[in-house]
Amino acid sequence: MAPTLRTFSLAAALVACAGFATAQGFDPMAPRGGGFNPMLPGGGAPAAPAPADSDVPLNADLGNLPDTPGVEETYYLCSACHSMSIVTQQNLTDARWDYTWTWMVEEQGMPEMDDETRELILSYLKRHFSAER
Repeated sequence: MAPTLRTFSLAAALVACAGFATAQGFDPMAPRGGGFNPMLPGGGAPAAPAPADSDVPLNADLGNLPDTPGVEETYYLCSACHSMSIVTQQNLTDARWDYTWTWMVEEQGMPEMDDETRELILSYLKRHFSAER
């Protein structure tokens, strides 16, 4: 049976997604326990702070996130929809965290937070999981 245009389109889409994901710091070919795998509990990789946070204690009750102001709000908002490992591995720039927040509210149905909570969570994400630190 000859491949159809649909088969090639699907293959091209998968390759494009894998390329995008890899560019974002996600390795779709990572062995089990590395990279994000939605079929594994917690996404397949434990939530861990960026190396710069090695001196910050982790909160075992809140996904092993760095235990600094904003940890609880960040954990409960983000983990409502996906594993924390998808958050911690992003390594986005500060501007990209802002963009991602807006995108999730406008396109993904994340509830908008009040300005104070929004700033607390974004500051937490930028402080611990930014490509700029």
